[in-house]
Amino acid sequence: MRNALLALIPALMAAPVAAQSSSGVTEFTLDNGLQVLVREDHRAPVVVSQVWYRVGSSYETRGETGLSHLFEHMMFKGTERHAEGEFSEIISREGGRLNAFTGRDFSAYFEIMAADRLAVALELEADRMANLQINAEALSTEREVVLEERRLRTDDRPEGRFAERYAAIAHPGTGYAHPIIGWADDVAAFDVADLRDWYDQWYTPSNAILVVAGDVEPEAVHSMAQEYFGDIEGREVPTVHDADNLQPPGERRVIHRDPQARVTQLRMGYEVPSFPTAESSRDPYALQMLATILDGGDGARLAEDLVRGSGVAAAAGAGYNPMVRLDGEFSLFGVPAEGDVEAVETALREQIRRLQETLVSDEALERARSQMLADHLFEMDSVFYQAMQLGMLETTGAGYQTLNAFEENVRALTAEDLRAAARKYLRPEMLTVGIMRPADEEDAG
Repeated sequence: MRNALLALIPALMAAPVAAQSSSGVTEFTLDNGLQVLVREDHRAPVVVSQVWYRVGSSYETRGETGLSHLFEHMMFKGTERHAEGEFSEIISREGGRLNAFTGRDFSAYFEIMAADRLAVALELEADRMANLQINAEALSTEREVVLEERRLRTDDRPEGRFAERYAAIAHPGTGYAHPIIGWADDVAAFDVADLRDWYDQWYTPSNAILVVAGDVEPEAVHSMAQEYFGDIEGREVPTVHDADNLQPPGERRVIHRDPQARVTQLRMGYEVPSFPTAESSRDPYALQMLATILDGGDGARLAEDLVRGSGVAAAAGAGYNPMVRLDGEFSLFGVPAEGDVEAVETALREQIRRLQETLVSDEALERARSQMLADHLFEMDSVFYQAMQLGMLETTGAGYQTLNAFEENVRALTAEDLRAAARKYLRPEMLTVGIMRPADEEDAG
């Protein structure tokens, strides 16, 4: 069924070719295009297997929104060989766990098993990669599940309604402008043919990555991947036409008045590069460190200056995720202590100006560096997180080798790198400002 790894370049070579040894990852590619990444971790007899598909909500257009997420549900509805529910029953019987998730840039399915039961997970994943059953009854059921999920998480929550309005303004012209779960009218209109077309277009070995991490040997994983995935035909996938990156649209603002909102909230976001879109490989690390300086624990600037210092904000934070396929967002948020959202916005803008004009002190730089490295090492202690990082880096186009470069790049950052990144990217023409107010709250002034 699903492909295994590319294996031998001359067909007679017995040993598969490994990726850079320093990465801790062995890479194979099967003849049908399936990429296989293996990360050994022999501390416990456990294995994590994940199948990642390069398709998510950012691949959808209007009329298709929510297809990736709905299809994730359909992947549990049975195959020609296994009836609905049987997949989960088998994994549970073997003492394992499974689940799935859909993001803007990927759809992923995973199992956590005893290491000697890996073949069970791979056989089942290969089966639904090639033989999924899609029928009207199952679609009707899952469509209602998704619509109810949307009602609970978005339609009935002020924060959900605000987030959708903000995204539509912050990411004009890209697939990031619409929600992962989709617009309700699109989801309600999908039929069996839509899902079958989605399956045929995207669910192919040539568009998938098998990530295996844990107490395994790379050559054994390669053999199993070839056995279960190798006979599945690889197909070409559609070309994705994305909007140009980092085209300054000008500062944008959205004010959402919500009858159910209890407090005013502020969200600010600068469009910035990600790992795959950055011109300089150092810039994403500099942006990560800037976010850490602003919001890396109680001693960080936002908590120190806006919450405990001036008291203008009841809460404030910052964040940046470079593991996305298109440009990312350097985000700031704040909740006014006394409803004065304009004062919070002014204070956050002042924090950005300070980063652009004044070099970060050696003490602050080293504190942020230490925190980033400690957080990274702590996360990498998890076998599941190791696999997650590899899958996300590959599906977004950054490349799994980026994982191995993290520590070196963080250690190399200087205060001047941080100031240069702040000046280059945290500019008003790249900014979106979103404000959610209670419907009965008056504007300041």
